[in-house]
Amino acid sequence: MPPTHRIAVLALDAVVPLDLAIPAQVFGNYAEVPYTVTVCGAAAGPLRTSAGFDVVTQAGPEGLAAADTVLVPGFTPHLRVPDAPVLDALRAAQARGARMVSICTGAFALAAAGILDGRRATTHWRDAADLAARHPRIDVEPGVLYIDDGDVLTSAGVAAGLDLCLHILRRDHGAALANAIARRIVVPPHREGGQAQYVDRPVPDHAGGSLADTRAWALTRLHEPLTVRTLAAHAHVSERTFARRFSAETGVPVLRWLLAQRVDAARAALESTDAGIDEIAHRCGFGTAANLRKHFRRAVSTTPTAYRRAFAAT
Repeated sequence: MPPTHRIAVLALDAVVPLDLAIPAQVFGNYAEVPYTVTVCGAAAGPLRTSAGFDVVTQAGPEGLAAADTVLVPGFTPHLRVPDAPVLDALRAAQARGARMVSICTGAFALAAAGILDGRRATTHWRDAADLAARHPRIDVEPGVLYIDDGDVLTSAGVAAGLDLCLHILRRDHGAALANAIARRIVVPPHREGGQAQYVDRPVPDHAGGSLADTRAWALTRLHEPLTVRTLAAHAHVSERTFARRFSAETGVPVLRWLLAQRVDAARAALESTDAGIDEIAHRCGFGTAANLRKHFRRAVSTTPTAYRRAFAAT
């Protein structure tokens, strides 16, 4: 088991309860996940949430001093500037090398501390214009689920915090563990950060209208040369209708979704099997090892061999 990674969740007054619960669930609720989670606040003790009930923080801003990762959930009102001791603790944490993370409007706290200056960042689409107007030095991207800028990561609203926390888990400990936790909490194991925050039709208009069955069918055939025509035929609709409905349901184009699934399958194979790169490339639908290496490096920022060295089961 890797050394325990310390996460400080900074819950500010009127914290959004789901934003606070997500990192606690992903990082603090499973024995096989090597993190410890401490909930901090402006002061230790009871804290009123935006839903009107109280939670209890374990420490004040001093709790950030020992953290490897500092995560700020959303809070209301989002334009409220945190107190000076909180901002000082955030700046000090970043200065000593802690990874800084926000969910939803938690980005406004990182922005107030100057941590997002000169970086790409996101927040809830509804509040992105406020973030850009108040902090013009931030490159605000309102349409994405999350942004990984290395040592600073930000997510969109509410449920996108799950995507970001699973991404962090995957980045730290590989796809197998992240997928296992995703199954535990019954969510999709991987929605890439560039996926849209909102989709046109998150729920089908009529019974049987979802393309979920076709997506599940495709996942069992990643080794085959899947095309929009092939998938549309399985769904018994025209290619144009399929492409439109697919983007409406998932927020991404068909071929981009397929590529993400193939990369994720390759990650899992590299972690859990001894198969060669050529075999994995064929099994996951990349055709050649060179094609796998190209797309893998673009998606994961490393080579398949280096990824296996870091995450293969011992």
